[in-house]
Amino acid sequence: MIVKDGLYYTKTHEWLKLEGDVATIGISDFAQNQMSDIVYVDFPKVGTSIKAGEIVGTVESVKSAEDFYSPVTGKVVEVNKTLEKTPEEINKNPYDAWIVKLKISNPAEVSNLMKKDAYEKIIK
Repeated sequence: MIVKDGLYYTKTHEWLKLEGDVATIGISDFAQNQMSDIVYVDFPKVGTSIKAGEIVGTVESVKSAEDFYSPVTGKVVEVNKTLEKTPEEINKNPYDAWIVKLKISNPAEVSNLMKKDAYEKIIK
């Protein structure tokens, strides 16, 4: 399993990259590996306000459909439309195949997330 340094992680296997007040969010390599072949991603609408811990959308694979949770509170500013046609990109490179970008409203929430070392302990 690949766990990238410089990202934040959740216990529900989302990753977050923070750039200013915008959080780019996707699912971890561990999550995509557990799900197997991803066939569909259900996105929120741009402009939707989401609280930390709320369901953002759903990622479906040939094995299951899993809800995708927001690690932080914010407003959806962009979704990765590429995944509509090629959701399998998440399996190929989960850290490039982000799902949603949020303009975060409470930067302090990031301190509740795990860094690489803590996340690696969770998935072992």
